[in-house]
Amino acid sequence: MSGISTHVLDLALGKPAFYVPVRLERFEFGNWVEIASRHTTADGRCDEIVPANDVTVGTYRLVFATGSYQEGGLYPEIVVSFATTPGSGNYHLPLLLSPHGYTTYRGS
Repeated sequence: MSGISTHVLDLALGKPAFYVPVRLERFEFGNWVEIASRHTTADGRCDEIVPANDVTVGTYRLVFATGSYQEGGLYPEIVVSFATTPGSGNYHLPLLLSPHGYTTYRGS
């Protein structure tokens, strides 16, 4: 994988979270600007939301619209903000989701 990607896993059901809307935004000139939007695949992935060549140094966020996937869950939307650095063009940020919590990390 390269660029910016994610993977959403439903911990309560023990399977990938299918068709979760995911939006990528970049902070530019004091505002969040949408760069791309996708839905997770049957295996819970959004591969290469942005290719590595298009990842610039800055602040980004992935916005997961989990309310459309997980009805009645505590978090209808999860925002994961992160900063990119020079020379590190690959950012894989999985989201582990449960009805009353979530966690994320930088994967490989």
